[in-house]
Amino acid sequence: MDTRYLQTFREVAKWHSFTRAAEVLGYAQSSVTTQIQNLEQEFGVTLFERWGRKIRLTHAGEVLLEYSGQLLGLLDEAKAQLSEEAQLAGTLTIGTVESLAAFYLPPYLQQFRREQPQIRVLLNPGICYELRQGVKEGTYDFAVVLDWLQSHPDLESVNLGEEELVVIASPEHPLTSRKRVEASDFNGEQWIFPEAGCSYRSMIESVLRDSGASLEPSLEFGSLEAIKQCVAYGLGIALVPMIAVAEEVKKGTISVLPFTHPDIRVYRQLVYHKKKWMPRAMRHFFNLLTEGMPAREI
Repeated sequence: MDTRYLQTFREVAKWHSFTRAAEVLGYAQSSVTTQIQNLEQEFGVTLFERWGRKIRLTHAGEVLLEYSGQLLGLLDEAKAQLSEEAQLAGTLTIGTVESLAAFYLPPYLQQFRREQPQIRVLLNPGICYELRQGVKEGTYDFAVVLDWLQSHPDLESVNLGEEELVVIASPEHPLTSRKRVEASDFNGEQWIFPEAGCSYRSMIESVLRDSGASLEPSLEFGSLEAIKQCVAYGLGIALVPMIAVAEEVKKGTISVLPFTHPDIRVYRQLVYHKKKWMPRAMRHFFNLLTEGMPAREI
């Protein structure tokens, strides 16, 4: 079996479209169709089914997708190990969350680029569950997530330290005058949440429910910048990483409420597959992250 068929299969599964996969791979659509048909004949199964105007994986297709990620990953590792030049060039694909991409990783990326200029780095944003799944499937070489500590049978997680979470409000908000704010004090407050699936959104929602505080109809944004702007204009309050609002707090456009809770704690974590072979560049990046914050270049 031609392993290129598996790559084509992964692209079709990714885009839910033969046409889009053909565009990405630079093939004629008929070639993509033929390759998928060859795979189906090889395994004696149907890999895709029609769902409205789109296609989706059958159960057999879902099984093959997981194995294809592992097989193609092993082939990539073999090529990397057999080529010394591959140790000195290539691409690192990193999955991470928006706050870490914007406010935590840049100095590490700067130092890595300075020391490994031949390596291309791709950052892909996502929520923690999707990032872990991407590492498992081989979509990312590794991920840097912001989540509670947890274990996974296929993944290694290295704790890089706790990240402070704070509840922010406009400077004119009545709760800013309190010396201490309890979860019950948020009863009736308008919240501005990040997208569903965000780990610390789930935490604050759970704490509010346990305290009896009502969850008013809330705003939801996939952008930290949008959340900060809405808070600054008094449209609600939000739970965010402190690193994401440090500048606004310093300027006085946003205030941090005196609220803490033992169930609201997240940690920066480096996540990689237990069976992942690590090229030299990847090991070097890991060392930068685990050895601590590099000196920031002004």
